[in-house]
Amino acid sequence: MTEIHTQKVVFRPIVAFKDRQDAGQRLADYVNPSETSESLVLALPRGGVPVAEVLAKRIRVPLQPVLVRKLPIPSSPEMGFGAVAIDGSRILNAPVVEHYGVTEKEIESITEEVREEVRRRARAYVGHDLAPPAAGKVVYMVDDGLATGYSMIAAATMVRKLSPRRLVLAIPVSPYRSILAARSYFDSIFCLFAQEVGPFAVASYYEDFHDLSDDEVKEILRRYNAAMAS
Repeated sequence: MTEIHTQKVVFRPIVAFKDRQDAGQRLADYVNPSETSESLVLALPRGGVPVAEVLAKRIRVPLQPVLVRKLPIPSSPEMGFGAVAIDGSRILNAPVVEHYGVTEKEIESITEEVREEVRRRARAYVGHDLAPPAAGKVVYMVDDGLATGYSMIAAATMVRKLSPRRLVLAIPVSPYRSILAARSYFDSIFCLFAQEVGPFAVASYYEDFHDLSDDEVKEILRRYNAAMAS
C-alpha cells in the first residue's frame, strides 16, 4: 500500500514558497532522505529541475531529467488529453479524449510527434535519450507541483519498467485528487501542501514562478554535475 505523507492540507491556494529553490529546500527537509549511493533523483523539466537539485544535493546522488510531455488536444493545443514519456509510455485522460472527439489516428500521430520532441529535448539536456539507470535503486521523482498528474504518471510508468527498488514521489504542491490518481504508481508520496477543493494552479503557491528556459535547465544540470565530480 502506498504511503501518503502530506505536511499540510489546504482548501485554497496560498503563497507558500519564494521560488522553486525555496520549495526544494523545504521539500528536502520534509522528505529527509538518507544519504546513500543506491538512490537516484529524477526531475520533470523544466520546473522540477531546480526543486530536485536541492533534494539530490542533500543525499549526494545523481540528478537526471526524466522527459515527458503532454499530448495537446488538436482543437485546443494549450490543453492536454494525456502525456507520453521518452520510451513511449503513455497515459490518456479518457473523459477528455471522448469530450473533444480525439480519434485513434490523431492520438497515434500526436503521440509520435510529441515523443520525438521529448527525445530532442533529452539530447539537448543530457546528450542522449537513453533510459535513466534506475534498476535496483530508490528513485525520487520530483516536480514543482502536480496539476492533473498525467505527466508524472506517464514518467512513473516508464521508470517502473526499469525495475527500481522503490519509487518515491516528492512534490511541493498538488490537488489531493491528483495525489490519489498517482498513488498506485508509487511506493511513497511526499507533498508539502495538498489542496482539497477549489480551483488549483501550481503557480499560485510561488512568489516567483517564471518559465524556465532550456538554457537555465542545462545550467542547473551542468552546475550540479560539476559539483558532484569535484
